[in-house]
Order: sequence, then structure tokens, then C-alpha cells
Amino acid sequence: MSYKRPALLSARPDDINFTRAMAGVGMNFASEADYSADIEVTLLHASLLGMEEHDLRVLSVLSTWLGVHHRHLNVDRLIRGARELTSQRARGYWAAVATWLTQDRRFHRLLSLHEGAPVELLQVGSAFQITRHGEDERFKGSALLVPKGALRDRVVDVLTPVTLAQRHPVYRGRVLMGPSWRADVWVALEQNPNVSVSELARRVGCSFATAWQVAQDYSVLYPTS
Repeated sequence: MSYKRPALLSARPDDINFTRAMAGVGMNFASEADYSADIEVTLLHASLLGMEEHDLRVLSVLSTWLGVHHRHLNVDRLIRGARELTSQRARGYWAAVATWLTQDRRFHRLLSLHEGAPVELLQVGSAFQITRHGEDERFKGSALLVPKGALRDRVVDVLTPVTLAQRHPVYRGRVLMGPSWRADVWVALEQNPNVSVSELARRVGCSFATAWQVAQDYSVLYPTS
């Protein structure tokens, strides 16, 4: 049977474990942190919580996180997961992120997630608040209407890149090798050198060919007896 790349997103964990995951990827919530948490999956679930359940606290920290850490995202992986989203509000958020982070061309493909009129962040009163206070500069002219001040932006709400690289193995691997599938596969091999190539590809969410090539390179440096 040929290898089929699995879907990236599954059901969001329960509240306790999801808070641990958010803390694990560098969001400063009061929780024990799970530093094995999947970075892109956690961010996508956070966008769903923020946009669909109107949790502006989570969406604020997520947006601050993106401003600080977007350079170390595996954007190809993020885009794959974002395309699995069925929430039009969450898709609008990620399209807006692409407009905000326009200088990082990797995010450009997220623009296609949303068409039509912009999504209003607030359940009621977005237009009034924007008239009164103006727009959040990060999302101005994007697929998301965000009144200034609706999403708090404080860098103390997230770990610094230095601290997160010390605690999260995948993030550290991306700092060392660049935010790529290769880096993610390499870290997975370091954690379990005996895993099969198909299982390796499944865990990371990459193609079989990518996992196979990295496994071959890994074996050059760390040959089995």
C-alpha cells in the first residue's frame, strides 16, 4: 500500500492539555508546559479557540507569538494545516496574518484562505470601535477587522526565542537548521533513531521521500552497528 500523508489537524485536546501545549510552544499561560507540543497544530487550534469561541485573550497571545516567532515557523506545514480548517473565521485570521507579515513571503499563500468582505473580530460593534479608536496596525487592510486595543500586544506574554530554543527541541532544531521539514525530521530521529521511515513521516506530517532522505543522511553521521 502506498504511503498517504495524514491530515495534520485532529480534535483539540481537553482544556488542561491544550493549555499545557500553548505554554509549551512559548505562550505564558499559568500552566505546566508540554515542550513536546506540536507548534503549528497548537497555533491553529489557538486560532480556532480565539475566532470561533471569541477567546480574545488566547488570540492576543497567539498574535504576539507570531510577531515574535514567525521566522521559526515551518510555514509549509502551517499552510497545510490552515487549509484543513473549516472555520471561515479562523481562515480569515490566517489570511490577515499573511497581510500583516507580508515581508515574509512564505506566508503569501495564506491569503487565498479568505475571499469576500473582511471578518469582524468582535461579535458586535467592530465598525463602531474602529471609527472611535482606529484599527490595529498589524491587521489594517487585511481580511480581519480588528479595533485598536481589542487584541493586547505585550511581548512579556510569550517566551523569547532564546528561552524557547532552550526548552522546545523542534524549535531549537529549526534555529539550527532553518524552519523546514528536514529540521523537523532530524529532531524526530534524534528522539527515536529506530523509528521506521513511514512512521517518521507520519509523526512529522511530511512526505515519505523527505523522511527517507533525511533518514539516509542521519545514518551517515550515526550509522547503526
